[in-house]
Amino acid sequence: MNKFIGRVDYLSKFDRLLEKTTASLVVIKGRRRVGKSRLIKEFGKKYRLLSISALPPTQNTSHEKQLENFGQQLGKELDQPAFKENDWSDYFSRLAANTRTGRVIILLDEISWMGSKDPDFLGKLKNAWDDEFSQNPELILVLCGSVSWWVEKNILSNTGFVGRISLNLTVKELPLKEINEFWGNSENYVSAYEKFKIISVTGGVPKYLEEIVFTRPAEQNIKDLCFDRDGYLFKEFDEIFSDLFSKKNVLYKSIVEQLVDGPLSIESISKALKIERGGTLTSYLEELRTAGFIERDHAWSLSDPKKTSKLSLYRLSDNYTRFYLKYINPLKSQIENGPTALPQWESILGFQFENLVLINHQELQEQLKINAENVIRSGPYFQRGTNSKKGCQIDILIQTKFGTLYVCEVKFSKKPIGTDVIEEMKKKINALEISKDTSIRPVLVHVNGVTRDLEESGYFTNIINFSKLLDPQER
Repeated sequence: MNKFIGRVDYLSKFDRLLEKTTASLVVIKGRRRVGKSRLIKEFGKKYRLLSISALPPTQNTSHEKQLENFGQQLGKELDQPAFKENDWSDYFSRLAANTRTGRVIILLDEISWMGSKDPDFLGKLKNAWDDEFSQNPELILVLCGSVSWWVEKNILSNTGFVGRISLNLTVKELPLKEINEFWGNSENYVSAYEKFKIISVTGGVPKYLEEIVFTRPAEQNIKDLCFDRDGYLFKEFDEIFSDLFSKKNVLYKSIVEQLVDGPLSIESISKALKIERGGTLTSYLEELRTAGFIERDHAWSLSDPKKTSKLSLYRLSDNYTRFYLKYINPLKSQIENGPTALPQWESILGFQFENLVLINHQELQEQLKINAENVIRSGPYFQRGTNSKKGCQIDILIQTKFGTLYVCEVKFSKKPIGTDVIEEMKKKINALEISKDTSIRPVLVHVNGVTRDLEESGYFTNIINFSKLLDPQER
C-alpha cells in the first residue's frame, strides 16, 4: 500500500470518536477516487477493522449477487468460509454477533450500491444499528458512499437515521501543501510551475496523483496517462460517470460539457440542452454538485452580504473532468487507434489554476492574514449589468465585517505578469457598487512571477505567489 499522505484534520475527527462512551455511526461521502476508504483504513489500522465493499452496478448486478458478495467478504474478514444468507437482516445480525465487544471499526463501502436492489435495505440496517450494533459502546460503523446525492437523500435526510449519526464527513481533494509530498525526495528539484501542470490535470485526487511517475516530466506523465489508450486517465471519465449515474450518464456528461469554457446560469444550461429548468434539471445539477464535479456560486449584495441572491452560476470544479472534456474526448477515436501527440493544452491552465486557488481559499486567506472569523462572504463574485450599473466578474472576492473588500485577480502565466493586469483590475473595481466607507484591497494571485514594473507600481496591496504552497523551501 502506498504511503498515506495528509488528512490530519479528518483523522482528528475520528480520534474524537474514541473518547466517546457510546457506539458511533459515521457517514462519509465524496468524489470517486478521493480516498474515502483509504482514510478509514488508515484510521482503523491500529484497531480491529472489518471492511466490506459492494459490487459496482452493472446490468448483471442483482440483489442475489450483492448478498453473495457480502457473504464472501464477511467470511474472509472473519477468517471463516463464505456465508450464505438470503436477507440483509441475517447478515447484519451475524456481523453484529461477531463484533459485540472491544474496539472495532466496520466499513460498509459504497453503501448505495450495496442495497440498491432491496427497497428495505436501509430500514433493516437502521434496525440492526438500534438493536445490535449500538450495544457495543466501542463500535464505530462507517457507511461510505461515492454517490453522494444518494447518501444525502436516503441516509442523511432519512428520518430513520436522524439523531443517530455521530459524524457526517465529506472528504475533499487534498490541499496543495499536502499534494507536494507526492514528489517525495524530488520535491526540492521540481519547479512549482511543473507541479502545477500535473495538478491542473489531477487536481488533489489522491488516486490520480498515485499514478504519476514523479521522476518523469509533466508532459510525459500527461501523455502516458491521458493520450494513450491504455492510460489510466483515458478511460476514467466514462467509468466513473457510468458507475455514478448509470443509464443517465450521457445526460450528465452533456451538462458538464456546457461548463467547460466557464460558469453558466441554469437558464443558459436549460436553453443549450433544451431541458426545462424546473425540478428535473435542478436535481441533475445538485447531483453533479454533491458528486464533486461542479459547484454552484451565488451572487450576493455588497450592502447586505448575509442575504444570498437568487442569481447563481454553475461552474465545473473538477480539474480532471474539464481536462478530459476539453482535450481527451475530442481525440478519443484517434487515441484508440494508436499513439497520439500531446496537444497544446497549456491554454486551459488559467481555468485550472483559478479552480485550485478556490479549493485552497483558506490558504489564500492565511497568506493575506485574514482571520476566518472576520470573513462574511468569500468566493467568485459576479453582478449582471443593467442600464444603471456595469456588469463584472471577479475571480475571488473576500468581504470582511470591517468593511474591507479583497478583490482577487487570479492569473496563471508562463511568463512574469506585467502591468496590463492593472487596467483589468481597475475596470472590475469601478463596476462594483460600494458605499463610501468601504475599503478596497486589490490582490494579485500568481504562480510564475511578476515584472519589476508591476511590483514598483504599488497598485496591488498584496501580490501572492501561490507557488509557495508547492515549494518546501518557502513553507
